Amino acid sequence: MVEVAPFLWFNDNAERAMEFYAGVFANSEIVHITRMEVPSMTNGGFVVGTIRLENLTFSIMDGGPSHTLNEAFSLVVSCQDQDDVDYFWSALGDGGEPGPCGWLKDRFGLSWQIVPNLLIELLSDPDPERAGRVRDAMMAMGKIECDALQAAFDA
Repeated sequence: MVEVAPFLWFNDNAERAMEFYAGVFANSEIVHITRMEVPSMTNGGFVVGTIRLENLTFSIMDGGPSHTLNEAFSLVVSCQDQDDVDYFWSALGDGGEPGPCGWLKDRFGLSWQIVPNLLIELLSDPDPERAGRVRDAMMAMGKIECDALQAAFDA
């Protein structure tokens, strides 16, 4: 069996990032961490690890400042309701930077999309006018607000 998983490059805080993510997601586990002393690393060592968040397993490493995370790669959190949106927006955004349309960067620079299932449902409506109103409402938001999406849909 072949497995495919993301591999994320951090400067020197991979282990702190894994601990943070494991604390945000109830169904999570730091699967393994490997440490090596590397004289050229500013933090004195190299860390690579594997973490599981819900149904996604990925690896993280301290690779130094040669490459940085950006919005070209993001993780999507599919939320059941507004309570989930509020929780993940607050938890992952703590110390980070909010963005438009449900996007944010966490304190480590990783981009996340916090998306309620309702958004996908309403955007998929066969009536292009209703779906368009939802799209326009979403485009004006930072954190997605389910009541405002539903109001735009129903207008």
